[in-house]
Order: sequence, then C-alpha cells, then structure tokens
Amino acid sequence: MALRAGPFSVFALMPPQQPESLQQRWKEPLLKLVLRHRRFLKCMVLGKETKGRGHVDHLITGPAAPVYQEAERANSDKKAAMAPYHIRKYQESDRKRVLGLFSQGMAEHVPATFRHTLKLPPTLVLLLGGPLAVFPVSGSWLSALVASLTLLTALWFLAKYSWNQFLVKALQTDLSDITKYYFSECGSCFWVVESEGQVVGTVGAVPVEEPTLQKKQVELLRLRVALEHRGQGIAKALVRTVLQFARDQGYSEVVLNTTIMQSPALAIYHSMGFQETHQSFAFQSFRLMAIPLIHFIYHLPSAQVSPAPGQGGGP
Repeated sequence: MALRAGPFSVFALMPPQQPESLQQRWKEPLLKLVLRHRRFLKCMVLGKETKGRGHVDHLITGPAAPVYQEAERANSDKKAAMAPYHIRKYQESDRKRVLGLFSQGMAEHVPATFRHTLKLPPTLVLLLGGPLAVFPVSGSWLSALVASLTLLTALWFLAKYSWNQFLVKALQTDLSDITKYYFSECGSCFWVVESEGQVVGTVGAVPVEEPTLQKKQVELLRLRVALEHRGQGIAKALVRTVLQFARDQGYSEVVLNTTIMQSPALAIYHSMGFQETHQSFAFQSFRLMAIPLIHFIYHLPSAQVSPAPGQGGGP
C-alpha cells in the first residue's frame, strides 16, 4: 500500500510499496526526527525564523499528519499544565535529591564541552594533521583513522574529567555537609524548589571567603534546576530569593561565577542586572579547553537596605 505524500513530505523518502510492518518501523523514527527539528524546518522552508504553529504542519501529509498533530498538542498541553512549585529552606531529607541534581547538571555539560573543544584551532590542527602525520610513518590509512578516533576519545574523557573535578570539589566542600555549611552561622542559607513533592531546584548563599568583604558580599552558589522543569521561571525565582536574602542580611553586593558553557545561566544573570567583572580558570584542564569562569556582581540599591529597629541609618 503506497503512502500519500506531498512533494515535501518526509514520507516521500520511503519506497512506495512496503509491507505494513516496515512502514511502521520507518514512521516512528521519522516522526521523532521531524518533531525534534521542527524549528529548523520552519527556517529552511520559510527562509526566516517564525513563531507559532502551523508552518510545518502542511509538510506532513498522509498517515503522519494525525500523529504529528497529536504530538504537537501534547507538547502544548505539557507547557500549559506546568506544575506549581514553592521555594523553601533545605532539609536533611533533601540531601539525596540535591546531590543527584548537581551530579546530573555536571554530566549535562560534557557533550557541549566536547563540541566546544572540537571547534578550537589547536584541536582542528590535531584532527587534520594527526592522520596525515601518521600515514607516512605507518603506510596505513587504518592507522591514521585509529589515531583520529584516539584523539576524539581523549578529548571526550578530558571534558568528562573536567566536570568530574567540579563535582568532586563540591562534594568535598559545601555539599559534604549542607546543613553545617549553610546553616551553622548567620548570613548564609540554602534553598530548594519543591514541585509535587519532588525537589526540582536548588540555590545557596554564603559570605565570600575574603575576610575584608564578608560583611559586604554574599556569594550565590549551586543554582540548579531539573531539566524537565526548566523554562518555568524557577531559576529567576531562586536568584530573586538570594537577592532578597542579601538585602535582609544587610549585604550590599551579590557575587557569583559560572562558565561559558552554561549559556542559559549567563542569559539569566545578564537579564537580571548582573555585571561581568573578570574571568578566571577553575582547573588547568579548563584552561586547555579555553573554558573560563565568568565572574559576576550585582550591586544592591542601598536605599532598600533597611536599618534594624532602634538603629540609625548610616550617612
């Protein structure tokens, strides 16, 4: 039975006469491909970025159309039915989920870091020049291919190792005992976001380590939101929680740092008024991969810092 397909339908790629079982095997992966890259298809067909739905729907005809439309409706319903959430202080029973969120976050950065490393000029030179250098010595293109694969594998493990360093350092410092680190003294705190009984986000605030600035600056740490709950404004709500905490505690500045690989976080900080101050490298491996830490500062308006009852305000 032939599938009805328009000139631009993805199902036009299928042979016209196929057993029903083979059609079903083709349909599911092709639908996933279209749904995953529907924004790209909009740009490719219309020649510009578009908003809203309906621009790609006419490309999917025949048996694919109802399935595609159902998937689009489900996607819209999911966004519309976002579960409510509330922010509260950390409890010891949250520890397992908090550590899981942080570990997942570190793992998320590995593929992006690997792709970033592949684009660096030294990496391109090695990937192109390595096989050409191996071939004259070995006389085998197979050896040259093995050399390229070895380099790619090494770059992947370098990316993974770098984020593992971040994880190990956190587990050896503040995340080793969250209650002790964030609640043993005034001026620090740790919050979690709870949605439907599940911890889906975290953030912390502690005075900076430099003694001369401890009364002035508080550092925002461990901002993390579960992947399936992003796009709901949770991260901004957590940042606002820290800013309000800083005002209440009498701090005048909030500082933080993040890497260039965390582009959504960078966008949030810029949109909320944080200013970049300088860059540094957390580890030597990050220096090799050209992944700096970007340091931010947020100046709290002095007019919003209220004096304690019975105390006069400063000049």
